[in-house]
Amino acid sequence: MRLAVANDTETLHRLSDPLAERDIYAEHVSLSRTVTALSDPGVDDFDAGFVFPGRIPEGGVLQSVLGVPWLNSREAVLTSRNKAAVTARLARAGVPVPDSVVVSHPTETEDLTAAVERFDPPVVIKPNSATRGVGVAKVHDTDSLLGVADYLDLVHDYRATADKTFLVQEFLPDAVDYRVMVLDGEYAGAVKRELPAEAEGWKHNVHRGATATAVDLDDDLRDLAESVADVLDIDFLGVDLLVSDDRAVVTETNARPTVDSFEKYEPDFLDRLVDLLRDLP
Repeated sequence: MRLAVANDTETLHRLSDPLAERDIYAEHVSLSRTVTALSDPGVDDFDAGFVFPGRIPEGGVLQSVLGVPWLNSREAVLTSRNKAAVTARLARAGVPVPDSVVVSHPTETEDLTAAVERFDPPVVIKPNSATRGVGVAKVHDTDSLLGVADYLDLVHDYRATADKTFLVQEFLPDAVDYRVMVLDGEYAGAVKRELPAEAEGWKHNVHRGATATAVDLDDDLRDLAESVADVLDIDFLGVDLLVSDDRAVVTETNARPTVDSFEKYEPDFLDRLVDLLRDLP
């Protein structure tokens, strides 16, 4: 089986040899930052793709060229990327999420003021579709929120900016941050994300310097992560949890999660991944 992998990142390098031992041969295939003749793209034949490209327009072209099923699909990536829609969908299904407001920008100053005043400060501001913690800010008062909104006005004024929404969410200062991997509806492993002792800041994104340490999650947190994958109907999903003494909430999901070192996952992680790839329609 030949597997097209859209990103030449840690995930590809970690998966290549273990998958080859199971007769799945992963290769990097991408049309991003290239010039491609559409009538003769020069791309080899593949049997499946792993994970749909994050640059959706180029991904659509690649899908047309390859004509293969993906783990995960374009629809899965777009679903997970829309933080506000995910939060609303999970809340509707009874899954605990942070108290959140979505702002379709630009809006009236009094509406923005009301949005921040419904929370105890500080609050978290998140661009709706960004990843890796990009653009996430913590603000302590209304003036700060309005300043962030002014900056977003400049970004959103560019016509090609498709998503002009952002989230205002409650801040959970003492919560522990977990990334849970769910594969084919079942728990596959988890890490605790935290900043080094000498680091300043509050974001726990690994791409911004946080460490990810393997943990053995309680059954109730495993069940919570599995319920998220079930509600969203995504086969390969990273689920971000914030857990404090009295509650656990789902903050975000990622349908393009990085595969970490294998000791951070359940022993059968690779075999389950192979089964899922071979069963793609």
